[in-house]
Amino acid sequence: MSIEVGSKLQGKVTGITNFGAFVELEEGKTGLVHISEVADNYVKDINEHLTVGDEVTVKVINVEKDGKIGLSIRKAKDRPQARQKSQKSQKERTENFESKMNRFLKDSEDRLASLKKHTESKRGGRGARRG
Repeated sequence: MSIEVGSKLQGKVTGITNFGAFVELEEGKTGLVHISEVADNYVKDINEHLTVGDEVTVKVINVEKDGKIGLSIRKAKDRPQARQKSQKSQKERTENFESKMNRFLKDSEDRLASLKKHTESKRGGRGARRG
């Protein structure tokens, strides 16, 4: 199988840096899995996820003209159900956001009215004098 964008390949971790991991692919070629492409969640220390010698499945995300190969471990995982969930939860998030926004606006208007009422009474409002 040739190394082209979109293909999934097996590889072996040959080196780890603070910005990613080098993975040896077929034909002795090496690609880089950037730290942001290791896992779905935030990765602070790549050593908690990978060690030299690990066999990993990677997806080729780009091949530069100079031969550099960009790889992703997280995009190599098959998750058709996760995509369906995210579409459904997107709608729920939008509805949830709208209800929170409406509640915020109402609370904001209530606070503003209360603030206005209190500041007018402290200034004396409508020409009333303090004795």
